[in-house]
Amino acid sequence: MPLLEHLRELRRRVVRSAIVILIGSGIGWYLYNPIITSLARPVCDLAKAQATNATHCGSLYINGVLGPLNLQIKVAILTGLIITGPLWLYQLWAFIAPGLHRKEKRNSVLFLVAATPFFAAGAMMGYLILPLAIKVLFGFTPHSLANLVKFDDYLDFVMRIILLFGLAFELPIFLVGLNLIGLLSGKAILRPWRLWVFGITVFVAGFTPTGDPLTMTLLALPLCIFYFAAGGISVLVDRRRAKRAEVF
Repeated sequence: MPLLEHLRELRRRVVRSAIVILIGSGIGWYLYNPIITSLARPVCDLAKAQATNATHCGSLYINGVLGPLNLQIKVAILTGLIITGPLWLYQLWAFIAPGLHRKEKRNSVLFLVAATPFFAAGAMMGYLILPLAIKVLFGFTPHSLANLVKFDDYLDFVMRIILLFGLAFELPIFLVGLNLIGLLSGKAILRPWRLWVFGITVFVAGFTPTGDPLTMTLLALPLCIFYFAAGGISVLVDRRRAKRAEVF
């Protein structure tokens, strides 16, 4: 396609992604209270505090006149990004599809099928390690000092971890997908494995909101395993492709 047509295609994909995220954000806005109640559990029992009309909940607080509104908007948007992750990631992937052959376009459907459970697994892992990560980080608070945490900063931190884990778990899907459409060979994926491991470590250290060794290790280890697994699968695909080429 000419450049102008590529830009139109990109615009269509961006608009579709925005619509999907907007719908997900609407769901996040509607389910705002159950979401914050669940995410606040590692720090305080917000549901119990609301039921007893308590004036505070653990060390969490909201500051400013616009604080509650900003918090709900932020939670709604991040919720939309998380629950619609596989869909807008597919739009990113589908932007490449017009340049693919028919068989490669069929392979791209597998991207959406595989991306959904991997993204969900990553987001679930991020959610499950939250209590442990919060406990470790709060453990650095000096004795006799109170650690007051802004609720919007806390929820932003929590939901960024969940989104980061979900996106990180998409690494093997992208690698195998690029191999299936012929852009990357299995050897090309595995040959610079030291650089990949180093890059994964740097990525985790740079983008993990906590910065603590525990959370970084819990994210870096599965990413390295997924990387080698994706490389192994790609090598098998290349061998199968080579055998077919010999037959024909």
